[in-house]
Amino acid sequence: MSAETPQRDGGPTTVGFIGLGNMGGPMAANLVKAGHRVTGFDLVPEALATAADSGVAPAASAAAAVTDADVVITMLPAGRHVLALYQDGGLLAAARPGTLFIDCSTIDVADARAAHEAAVRAGHQALDAPVSGGVVGAEAGTLTFMAGGDEAEFARAEPLLAAMGKKAVHCGAAGAGQAAKICNNMILGISMIGVSEAFVLGESLGLSHQALYDVASTASGQCWALSVNCPVPGPVPGSPANHDYRPGFAAPLMAKDLGLAANAVRAAGVDAELGLRAAELYAAFAEGDGAAEDFSGIVRTIRQRSGTGTDTVTGTDTVTGTGTGTTTENGTPTA
Repeated sequence: MSAETPQRDGGPTTVGFIGLGNMGGPMAANLVKAGHRVTGFDLVPEALATAADSGVAPAASAAAAVTDADVVITMLPAGRHVLALYQDGGLLAAARPGTLFIDCSTIDVADARAAHEAAVRAGHQALDAPVSGGVVGAEAGTLTFMAGGDEAEFARAEPLLAAMGKKAVHCGAAGAGQAAKICNNMILGISMIGVSEAFVLGESLGLSHQALYDVASTASGQCWALSVNCPVPGPVPGSPANHDYRPGFAAPLMAKDLGLAANAVRAAGVDAELGLRAAELYAAFAEGDGAAEDFSGIVRTIRQRSGTGTDTVTGTDTVTGTGTGTTTENGTPTA
């Protein structure tokens, strides 16, 4: 398919998918379920094997995965990985002229613009389209895509984005998708810290988790960090707090995104005290106790730093560890 004849009808597309980890693997699998032909590559053999079990045709290299593709999707850890793969002799050279490159990684806005420019210089189309929704959203096909690029590229990408998510928003020109992503996650990081601090304060005042949740979730304190990813066990059964803070959205990924936001804040000269402080808190958390935890686990750091001890859970009531009872969270010893 050439750039002059973009596919808009939602029919089968040949896709090269690079990066088949916790996010990319389920995304590629959902493309297969939607009837698209997907060839994929990942440096981790286990990830490639899991994708193959989902119907993704494994390739011997990243370049081999894109040679016959109409569209190339990348889901990689950082901007340097995207730019390295795009470089001379890489994906841009291996792909046919007019291929649409969709980068779903979360990277620096400047790197996204550089990748877009490199793709256009090589005779391709490009779209930055980072996602929100985490591993659960990737598996369920309910991700939200934030896209940056021209209208034509967005229209061409829409059938594929629809197969992997529930919503795709065209945010503007190249880099706008990444800008929207880091702004969104700055809101999320600040919100989770605020929700966590409120629960720790409630504990210190003898308020149960359930009581605070029942009030805040139907009042002005309602937000995603509370109602979907509640940082304490009990009120939201599906939240990571009920599963020993297994990610979810891993704390190191939140630290990375807030670091990107902090860089943008400084570059733009924006007075964003809460955003910068959230970046500092999550950087420390991700390097310590939160290295393998969901980002909501920061509630335990706040609790420890507050000197209130661990939770005591009795039925639906939660009070501070200074009270009576066994210091566990839903039967699991707290950190």
